Amino acid sequence: MSTTDLAGTTSADTNRVGAIETRGIEPVPSTERTGGPGQLFWVWFAANISILGLPLGATLVALRGMNIWQALLVAAIGSFGSFALVGLISVAGKWGGAPSMTLSRAIFGPRGNHGPTVISWLSRVGWETVNTTTAAYALLALLDIAFGLTANPVLTVISLLAFVALTLVVSGLGHATLVWIQQWATYVFGALNIVVAAFLITRVDWQAVLDAPAAPLSVVIAGIGVIAAGTGIGWANAGADMARYQHRNVRGGRIVAAASAGAGIPLFLLIGLGGLLSAGDGSLASASDPVSAIQVMLPSWMAVPYLLAAFGGLLLSNNLSVYSAGLTMITLGIRTRRVIAVGLDIVLTLAGGIYFMLIAGNFYGPFITFISLLAVPITAWVAVFLADMLFRRHYDPRGLMDTTRTSAYWYHGGFRWSAVLPWLAGTVVGLLFLTASTSADDVWFSGPLASSWLGTNGLGWVAAFVVAGALYLLSGVRSARRG
Repeated sequence: MSTTDLAGTTSADTNRVGAIETRGIEPVPSTERTGGPGQLFWVWFAANISILGLPLGATLVALRGMNIWQALLVAAIGSFGSFALVGLISVAGKWGGAPSMTLSRAIFGPRGNHGPTVISWLSRVGWETVNTTTAAYALLALLDIAFGLTANPVLTVISLLAFVALTLVVSGLGHATLVWIQQWATYVFGALNIVVAAFLITRVDWQAVLDAPAAPLSVVIAGIGVIAAGTGIGWANAGADMARYQHRNVRGGRIVAAASAGAGIPLFLLIGLGGLLSAGDGSLASASDPVSAIQVMLPSWMAVPYLLAAFGGLLLSNNLSVYSAGLTMITLGIRTRRVIAVGLDIVLTLAGGIYFMLIAGNFYGPFITFISLLAVPITAWVAVFLADMLFRRHYDPRGLMDTTRTSAYWYHGGFRWSAVLPWLAGTVVGLLFLTASTSADDVWFSGPLASSWLGTNGLGWVAAFVVAGALYLLSGVRSARRG
């Protein structure tokens, strides 16, 4: 069966494993929505078995002073809870059959949506650069151990190219291939992670774990924010990208559960293990290269399976991120095929990896700080999007694709100010409580309320969520009364 999309291009049913998905951001016809919650479970599970979950847990124990029980509680609420929000946005993908940032046009207007979409794209590219650079370090270490090849600029570029090429193959082919790869690769790399984790547990100082005192309740609350911001919030604007192929009859609760459990299970285990490893030893929490920091904890003969697991986990995360970034780029108005948009994204990520590995003196500190700044406007967008779902169950397919004055979502000059203004207000309020710095001596930005309780506990993003969501709900109530 073939269908003609709203952009005027004819696409056969290319949503199958091994075929290049020709659909861009145009809504998926009902006849092609055949997915189920099981697909989403494996997609999110695979995207979160990255070894980068260990430093998050290490931060809770070594830097914030929690005991292991508090760290496990924080890991559970922060990871399962934040990905429940991702699941809720995924439900909108089932309703409208389009990517998250394309559906966002109905809320903000085609022009008003540019701001949130640019932020979303920058965040995706940022995390892809983190994944690519970290994976290249893992591959360089693997080549050194297996073949005695010492890292140099040429080998560094080859390692980066290898990682982005593998990402391009999966993300470029599209949805069906991505779903298939994420599921089966999870079995392989998940098994490797279990083996590695079994050896890491032998390095745990159990006496230090048992003797660790409890931290104050305020620290626990702040820790939940740290985990949520570092896990689900970063993926929230990609929720509908995979769910747009879900069958219309799939219950929303099952989609939410698939995202929450799929991501929450591996994150809970990895964050918990990171917390155990850091009891009495804070080296992992402060390491600039977490891959190397974990490698030194293992016997030499475990280095190869560990590095393979690290590389594979980062690749699975990057596959989904690059796929979503390509859709987001098209939503910005770049007129190109989805596979070309993915390729452009890969080129930028490769350039970033080369710069940070061969030119810049420091990478993780500045880049994580930059991504933390982006988390505030993303959270404000999440609040407005979720609040809008209370009033909306339908998205007009033609309106989503029409960015001219004839669009059903044109509103006032392409802006829907009742959504744009709450998003801006939430972003500003969140930044008031934020301190963005790589160290005590390198402060990029410090809001006037950064020294308050919310600010010192890193909860500016919560303020952004509450303000943006509340203001949008108020505007919705006023509109309903006028109607």
